[in-house]
Amino acid sequence: MKVIYADNNATTQVAPEVLEEMLPYFHDLYGNPSSMHSFGGQVAGKLKEARERVAGLIGATPDEILFTSCGTESDNTAIRAAIASQPDKKHIVTTRVEHPAVKNLCEHLGGHGYRVTFLSVDRQGRSDFEHLYRALSHDTAIVSVMWANNETGVMFPVDEIAQVVREKGIVFHTDAVQAVGKIPIDMEQVPVDMLSLSGHKIHAAKGVGALYVRKGTKFSPFLIGGHQERGRRGGTENVASIIGLGKACELASQHLGEENERVKYLRDKLENGILKRIPNAMVNGDRDHRLPNTTSISFEYVEGEAILLMMNEFGICASSGSACTSGSLEPSHVLRAMGVPFTAAHGSIRFSLSIYNTEEEVDFIIEKLPPIIERLRELSPFWDESKAAAAVCS
Repeated sequence: MKVIYADNNATTQVAPEVLEEMLPYFHDLYGNPSSMHSFGGQVAGKLKEARERVAGLIGATPDEILFTSCGTESDNTAIRAAIASQPDKKHIVTTRVEHPAVKNLCEHLGGHGYRVTFLSVDRQGRSDFEHLYRALSHDTAIVSVMWANNETGVMFPVDEIAQVVREKGIVFHTDAVQAVGKIPIDMEQVPVDMLSLSGHKIHAAKGVGALYVRKGTKFSPFLIGGHQERGRRGGTENVASIIGLGKACELASQHLGEENERVKYLRDKLENGILKRIPNAMVNGDRDHRLPNTTSISFEYVEGEAILLMMNEFGICASSGSACTSGSLEPSHVLRAMGVPFTAAHGSIRFSLSIYNTEEEVDFIIEKLPPIIERLRELSPFWDESKAAAAVCS
């Protein structure tokens, strides 16, 4: 059975070109880049090239790129660096829809002497950033706002927020894990102080990420050890994966047009096809300001976990908008923050496409999903109740 993979916000396949570039550094070119001999020196040269490629994708300079193990480490490093370098400041500002790498860390810090302002969002996943501006004070150490939401794809006006925060002299960080490689980003134009990205979201390997740190930003290392990363992150570098990340960034730069044209077309075709064929379905989030590859759709009166299991029988891979698979009966914190109705939040599915998806795959999903929803609703007592209520109202 062919796998139809529509879960690219969770992870992506490693691009063939990336794998090819990585392979020699597992066996033939295994030197330590910190070594003095030429065998290790050639590896150091490839790390330099990778740093240049990552910087090129986001309009940064190579010495502003710090390699990490993942997006979570990048997020944690940014926030902890900001508060460690400003020990007299005890206030953090973020949103209620951040990835757990930011949300859970801020909640943790909230229990350890820090005051955290969590900004609310509306039904479209948009935040009132006037609230953010009013929340800023002399005690604010850092503002952390994601560039694009991982569940809905909704994008925040990071350029506007960063400008206001900079004028206040406050450090601004953005989790851009979902945005990098999907939309144009230029650090020369956007006054962000720190930006997080992750390799496995852009067709590189799992276990590698990067943190952009603008020149002049106060910084305190999270991992303390050797001299690697100019003393900003100790530990021998994950050479093969870093080299792969560099190649993935080069490819992402080349494919930005395709992401915003062909992939967006496929996303819209999938979304419109589903909405046309399935009643009581709704898109979660702002449809005008979101990533080109992402749609979150709620199907009322059914469980997302059941939808995923039945789609899996046809080889269709997607994600649920609820946390049922983790043992919780609660919908995701993002959908709760958006105020998605209870009858819809539990039946939310995220489809996230990539340049490797085809129109035939989209057509297959549109064909198979409506009978799945119909069957599940026939088994749902809530669907019967809703039809009865609709009959009474009419």
